[in-house]
Amino acid sequence: WQNKDYSGKTISSRYRSQFYRMRKWQKRSRVSNATERNLAMALAELDRMASRLDLPKTIRETAAVNYKKAVEKRLIRGRSIEGVAAASLYAACRQCNNPRTLDEIGEASRTGRKEIGRTYRFMVRELKMKIPPTKPEDYIPRFCSGLDLDAEVQSKAYELIAKAQEKELTSGRGPTGIAASIIYISSVLCGKRRTQREVAEVAGVTEVTIRNRYKELIQNLNIELEI
Repeated sequence: WQNKDYSGKTISSRYRSQFYRMRKWQKRSRVSNATERNLAMALAELDRMASRLDLPKTIRETAAVNYKKAVEKRLIRGRSIEGVAAASLYAACRQCNNPRTLDEIGEASRTGRKEIGRTYRFMVRELKMKIPPTKPEDYIPRFCSGLDLDAEVQSKAYELIAKAQEKELTSGRGPTGIAASIIYISSVLCGKRRTQREVAEVAGVTEVTIRNRYKELIQNLNIELEI
């Protein structure tokens, strides 16, 4: 656009002001359309991931709000839609007290675990998000379900977690590692043994983590375990 008409003549000031307004609205329209396209793509990606992870509607809606806030704060620039959507979903799971591990979100997304973690930390800082810390007990129902363990094992796991927390054995430890180790111990105590490898695969932790944690737990909780 130049301040001249198609024949090269200078446009009068009255018409120039009209053209200026038209240009401004055109730019706004382009920005609006681009933002709407971005949001539409992000919502589709959030729905796809949430469906794959079998997450409830409340988490999907919370994730959508997180993403929209990131767009409004212009945090998307230089980042992929998939990465920000995955980070928004990871945050939403924690906000709704239904946490998923970074590995789980990573497997459901089209981006890597590292990018999700990096983007999540950036969003939390820039949006001043208040994310409650995850606790080992948050993971017990889902991990037990994944291992086909019944209510008896779950109940024993909750009991052991409470005892471990009383003795401050969970402080400074990854909640997924503690949950996995507690479930492993509970499955053995209840006569429904699962191997360390099986538990590790469901929990997304290493067998070494389970081995280290369970030794520490049985020693401090005075549990006799026949391995």
